[in-house]
Amino acid sequence: MLGITVAIWLGNRRFLVSAPHGKSVVSEVAITAVPFGIVGGRIYHVITSPDAYFGSGGRPIDAFKIWEGGLGIWGAISLGTFAAWFRYRSLAARMDLPSFSYFMDALAPGILFAQAIGRFGNWFNVELFGRPLDAPWALSIPMNQRPIGYTQFETFHPTFLYEAVWATFLAIILMRVGERLHSGQVFSLYIAGYCLGRIAIESIRIDEAQQFFGLRLNVLVGIVIGVSAMIVFLRQNKQPNENLR
Repeated sequence: MLGITVAIWLGNRRFLVSAPHGKSVVSEVAITAVPFGIVGGRIYHVITSPDAYFGSGGRPIDAFKIWEGGLGIWGAISLGTFAAWFRYRSLAARMDLPSFSYFMDALAPGILFAQAIGRFGNWFNVELFGRPLDAPWALSIPMNQRPIGYTQFETFHPTFLYEAVWATFLAIILMRVGERLHSGQVFSLYIAGYCLGRIAIESIRIDEAQQFFGLRLNVLVGIVIGVSAMIVFLRQNKQPNENLR
């Protein structure tokens, strides 16, 4: 919830640069997009972790217990973006608003900050850490929380911290270069940049995950979405620059 609040606040400030009359637009879109994003994130998580709910010992009813954790970023972005587009289009029909690409460019850095904040939930839940690590920033994991095969190790890579740092760094970069990019390119660069960091971080995680061709599912998804985002980014060079700051 803190991450969502930051995303709406920052997205609103950036959006008003070219749409000073649209003070309520970001919050109105968020009312629709955020619930759909949560549902999309949960659907992606359940689909990519089916054994926890439909396997031996799993309970299908637990798939609805989002308060126990488990949201997939790709599902959240996909369904949340669709809902945002639908709501923004209805608002634009009765208001003089910039393009939807501009709107998403305005939101991108705030979404990254929200992801960075949300990742600290993994620290509270003692989950999604990486391989054993002996370093000053290593994460100490209690014996009963260590995966099978790693009980002899005490400290591990805090992969959620790496992602939080990467998301924050990327958000700052996007805010600095945004005004030099064409419409839609900030959001495309957000997707591509996040994929790059996520692929690297996934390579050192040790939690159970579905694998295809010897790679974790999220790595494959990150490669496909990242490459697609870069193709879109290059094609957007022909789009006008709407002076996003």
